[in-house]
Amino acid sequence: MAASPSAAFSPSPPPASRKLEPRAGCTTESPLVRRLLIAVALGFIGLVLLLPLAAVFAQAFKRGAEVYFAALNEPDALSAIRLTLLTALIVVPLNTIFGIAAAWCLTKFAFRGKQWLITLIDLPFSVSPIIAGFLFILLFGAHGWFGSWLAAHDVQIVFALPGIVLATLFVTFPFVARELVPIMQAQGTLEEEAAATLGAKGWTMFRRITLPNIKWGLLYGIMICNARAMGEFGAVSVVSGHIRGETNTLPLHVEILYNEYQFSAAFASASLLVALALFTLAAKQWLERTRA
Repeated sequence: MAASPSAAFSPSPPPASRKLEPRAGCTTESPLVRRLLIAVALGFIGLVLLLPLAAVFAQAFKRGAEVYFAALNEPDALSAIRLTLLTALIVVPLNTIFGIAAAWCLTKFAFRGKQWLITLIDLPFSVSPIIAGFLFILLFGAHGWFGSWLAAHDVQIVFALPGIVLATLFVTFPFVARELVPIMQAQGTLEEEAAATLGAKGWTMFRRITLPNIKWGLLYGIMICNARAMGEFGAVSVVSGHIRGETNTLPLHVEILYNEYQFSAAFASASLLVALALFTLAAKQWLERTRA
């Protein structure tokens, strides 16, 4: 009786005596060298990162919890916290919309000037925040290109909330886009093309196909953008005018307190920024575990 074609082409089971050989290690260093390298890395992290962070909290609570919370309840501190949160609430959604649109454009379409657009998105990474602040002074300051027109219409950009938002937006707008572009490039366009053949429109394809595939990268980009927006110092320092109680964000408030030798209050405010950084790191780890 002839064997069936499926039986003829079915793979034969591996011999019982065959064993998988363990893969060789990617390095040939001795255990002593590996432990030494790990110790150097941990020592460097502890000296450069962990020790300064611990010093911030130690200095903040040096005079007790009562002094710590009193420093955070001062009117100038509360004003700085409110302005920092308000700036982040404006900047992060705008950056999210721009990042999604830019990543969609760069990964789903072919057009002339795509590389130039990628370069422009990366521009804030190479421009100093101080220079970015001066650019807005040049444009919207009293003696800037649009200064006379703004003064004639009683519109104030620099030394006010709009200038702080614009400076923060300039510094932070690459974060969401640069987080999404690699993910959407790896995703490709096959699923969208299949959905288009079935009659799906652009918004339906984005909501049902693209967004579920990029949601973890999008959340991570939003967190990084939010942390940078709240901690931005250079560009905001130039356009804010350092008006106490009005245009000082939390990083600027910390600088003023430190220059006035109010160390406990300065480190108390700084501890909020450190706590934000630690929260962002913990959220990042949680997202990575959830994604895995």
